[in-house]
Amino acid sequence: MMAFFVRLADDYGPAVSCFQKSFFRNIIALAIASIVLMLPNGGRSRGVAATKGIVCLLVARSVFGTAGIFANFKAVSEIPIGEAMTLNKTAPFFTVLFSWLFLKENVSRLQAVALLVAFAGAVLVMKPGFGADAVAPHAIALFGGLSAGAAYVCVHQLGRVGYSSAKTVLFFSAFSCIASLPPAMAMYVPMTAAQTWILVGAGASAAVGQFGVTAAYRYAEPRKIAVFDYSNVVFAALLGFAFFGQMPDLLSVAGFILIFVAAAASTAGRAGISHARSKHAIVH
Repeated sequence: MMAFFVRLADDYGPAVSCFQKSFFRNIIALAIASIVLMLPNGGRSRGVAATKGIVCLLVARSVFGTAGIFANFKAVSEIPIGEAMTLNKTAPFFTVLFSWLFLKENVSRLQAVALLVAFAGAVLVMKPGFGADAVAPHAIALFGGLSAGAAYVCVHQLGRVGYSSAKTVLFFSAFSCIASLPPAMAMYVPMTAAQTWILVGAGASAAVGQFGVTAAYRYAEPRKIAVFDYSNVVFAALLGFAFFGQMPDLLSVAGFILIFVAAAASTAGRAGISHARSKHAIVH
């Protein structure tokens, strides 16, 4: 729904930069997270103190997450949202890759093969050298997936140490608002009333999604979440077809299938991101 609203805003007024869209998306999410924190036990359930390690994780999660939002919003405005979301959803595979590189966590042979299959699917969607006119936006969407993958590693670690989901969303939303404000002001374009309400919808959808993803990474292993995370590619493609007439070509469909197969195979595998490290080791 967030991707749908971001794309829909382009049809109801002047072209708005990804930074301006991001600011509106995050200011709404910030408001919702603030309300949740004011509810009884809204931000205190399983909440732990913000140690230096947790603050570093929050900052890293926010930097990567904000970069991912900018890239995703730029992509969905220039290419079909189904393709943009598919490339963005290489994130679970980047999560596994970064966990292996930086956290020294085990990656099974099946997951390594799944990574290669996912990249093959991404190449089919991007179609470099096959006469596509939008290689750059596709590459930007893929970068969004990479950034989101790094952010998910941080979200997973925050969840494992029991840090509050509402506080995680609040910090990320506040950081993204601050980061997007200067370029949004520099490139500001007056919006129509319809665009404003549409971006309010984008922010609300994003907030619900953030709470869901944060809770998911708190309670389950990433390899068990990935296949469900990919369901939004289906929803995005259906919305793109129903409202924008965006029909994916055969190469894109083949890419979708490869990424779905890789996600299912990776999730079905016995080996996943190792949870051998203790909570103390994660934070310190």
